[in-house]
Amino acid sequence: MKIQAADRMKEYEEGIFQVLNEKKEQVEKTGKKVYNLSVGTPDFPTDPHIMEAVVEAAKISANYKYALKMLPELTQAVIHRFKERYHVTLTESEITDVYGSQEGITHIGLSLINPGDVVLVPDPGYPIFAIGPSLAMADLRTYELLPENDYLPDLGAIDKETCEKTKFMIVSYPLNPVCKIAPDSFYEELIPWAKSHNIIIVHDNAYSDIIYDGQVGKSILQFEGAKENCIEFYSLSKSYNYTGARAGFLVGNAYLVQNFKKLRSQIDYGTFLPVQYGAIAALEGPDDGVKQRCAWYQERRDALCGGLREIGWDIPDSQGTMFAWGKIPKGYTDDVAFVMELLEKSGVLCTPGSSFGKLGKGHVRFALTMPVSEIREAVAAIAASGMIR
Repeated sequence: MKIQAADRMKEYEEGIFQVLNEKKEQVEKTGKKVYNLSVGTPDFPTDPHIMEAVVEAAKISANYKYALKMLPELTQAVIHRFKERYHVTLTESEITDVYGSQEGITHIGLSLINPGDVVLVPDPGYPIFAIGPSLAMADLRTYELLPENDYLPDLGAIDKETCEKTKFMIVSYPLNPVCKIAPDSFYEELIPWAKSHNIIIVHDNAYSDIIYDGQVGKSILQFEGAKENCIEFYSLSKSYNYTGARAGFLVGNAYLVQNFKKLRSQIDYGTFLPVQYGAIAALEGPDDGVKQRCAWYQERRDALCGGLREIGWDIPDSQGTMFAWGKIPKGYTDDVAFVMELLEKSGVLCTPGSSFGKLGKGHVRFALTMPVSEIREAVAAIAASGMIR
């Protein structure tokens, strides 16, 4: 018998984080200390009031049945959060839950497109932006994000034929991996432009609570006319350190939200009820922890980006997200080879930019997932490696 996997599997290489982890383990076996700044897993503890809500709900045997749908209290908590945080009024029909933004973006294409429909995704961009639509057999096309345009798409440069064929476009700011935010003027241009071409905008809003230097994160739904053609994924993972719980939401245009909800009803029996109770506690609780963690991330950013610039590696300050992004140092051309050499010589592990698209080549991404003291040690280790010329 000949066993053969789906052809699409040929497109998926072994995950870069798996490759990096194997290399990390090899270096650790030599006794060298590794500073793992590759994976974006928050290292801060979850707020006690959130954990307590999960624990108390987990003590009730009835909470282990299929949830089937969102708790009414959770729907109201999302409505409350968007009203208080973003000044956006949502109705119940404009909200549904997902197992985190990753799962939502993975499946949204199945509810929106037919095979061969065009989907626009950013380059560089988070990998699931492309992988999700590809599972729905989209005609995947990228729009360029260039430093000379502040990593914003040049909407006028997207050719007319592509615009007329595009079903939806994925947009995300602050954007992982390039760590840039978008001004209000971008959304004010994007929404009517998309309407004029009958394009749905799918906005990933995972990092709006992790923005630096006094800037305030936005929801795309704050902008005029957005509910006519926009939907937004909102996640509790990074704002509330609720990553493993996998709690997130799709909000926005009611038809698109309900259409997605119908798709998910075929593959999902609802978010585990204790997780929902934890989400309620997060959304209705104080924002003190959210704001404090943002301040701590900014201190880490300053230690990393500022420290690297002091030793001669020009890494610009991240504007948002829990990452930092920049070009590999002078004298190097291959970002993957550079990352491997950096790990061997300094013990510092980051992610090659080519993992995020063709335009990511020649760059690296750092995750701000260590205390300031250890980040300073990592910078010192890079300086001592002799790799920064």
